[in-house]
Amino acid sequence: MNLHEYQAKELLKRYKVPVQEGFACSTAHEAEEAYRQIKNEYGSSFAVVKAQIHAGGRGKGAIKENGTNGVKVGKNLEEVTDYAKKILGGTLVTIQTGPAGKLVNKVLVAQDIYYDGPSERKEFYLSILLDRATGQNVIMYSTEGGMNIEDVAHDTPEKIYHERVHPAGGLLPFQARKIAFNLGVKGDAFKNMVKFVTNLYNAYVGLDCSMLEINPLFKAADDKIVAVDCKMNIDDNALTRHPDLAALRDLSEEDPTEVEAGQFNLNFVKLDGNVGCMVNGAGLAMATMDMIKLSGGEPANFLDVGGTANAQTVEAGFKIIMKDPNVKAILINIFGGIVRCDRVASGVIEAYKNLGNIEIPIIVRLQGTNAVEAKKLIDESGLKVQSAILLSEAADLVKQAVA
Repeated sequence: MNLHEYQAKELLKRYKVPVQEGFACSTAHEAEEAYRQIKNEYGSSFAVVKAQIHAGGRGKGAIKENGTNGVKVGKNLEEVTDYAKKILGGTLVTIQTGPAGKLVNKVLVAQDIYYDGPSERKEFYLSILLDRATGQNVIMYSTEGGMNIEDVAHDTPEKIYHERVHPAGGLLPFQARKIAFNLGVKGDAFKNMVKFVTNLYNAYVGLDCSMLEINPLFKAADDKIVAVDCKMNIDDNALTRHPDLAALRDLSEEDPTEVEAGQFNLNFVKLDGNVGCMVNGAGLAMATMDMIKLSGGEPANFLDVGGTANAQTVEAGFKIIMKDPNVKAILINIFGGIVRCDRVASGVIEAYKNLGNIEIPIIVRLQGTNAVEAKKLIDESGLKVQSAILLSEAADLVKQAVA
């Protein structure tokens, strides 16, 4: 589950991680009030207006309707209000959103922390995620933070450091000091960096994050270490431990069909192909998608009905696939182990009848528990459904359908 920047920062504050303070605003009037409060509390006439969407590259992205960047610095009340008006309700297009962009429903009006002081200001990069190859958490960090971290990784990979942390032992003090040393900070900044990294790792573990990225990680001119931006992803499987975090989910940022599939406990991911597929089991789903590609088609989705599927969930999955106008054929490939094939067949028949006249070919391959009963149900239904026994037969039918 992805979180917005303003949500992630509030969670970090629970773990005493210093962040760039700000207020989430849904209207230009709220942005005005946020600016006044920031000016009163922090004394600066500058404030940053940041579009809140689930995508990176906001500073380089632009609002489709007026060309305004997704992150703007306002020097006074008038500029902050103007930027809020231009960003709110607009469609922000970044390198991560694709040309369609994303609608901006909120902006974060944040304090200016790029003030002058006795020491040099500096932007760093730091993220924490799981390295599945080693079974350990890894902290990736660099002295080159800011908007072009992808270029740093590509052009100068030697500037990207890695610190692996065993989950049983946690982040050890010497590791936090090593990170601060490699980032080149000294004095109070060194001490503050050690505290920051330690508390950030505690937040990563305590919140059951699957990814936590701070870019830029900022050393202010008075040696404070602050999270200027934050991208946080919570492990969906851990949400039962965090009911308060589950309430932060923003459904407007997610694909509507994937949201609908989640209501029926279906594992669904929309793709850009022309052959819809419904399968039980992730491994069989991946093999089925490979088979579709080898047959000349392109998978339109990943849909795993799981081991507890019944006629209702199968019908729901069928309807979700049918909503994609690019689908030219549907392949249902079920191996009946836990889920019974006759349940799947009943769901297909029911969905077919409820949806009315279906023009596209439907190919059904059912093997395993109650496969004979399932085939009988489909054959006697009178529906225009093509059945297959072997995977190669299903592949040939898919090839004919997309030819």
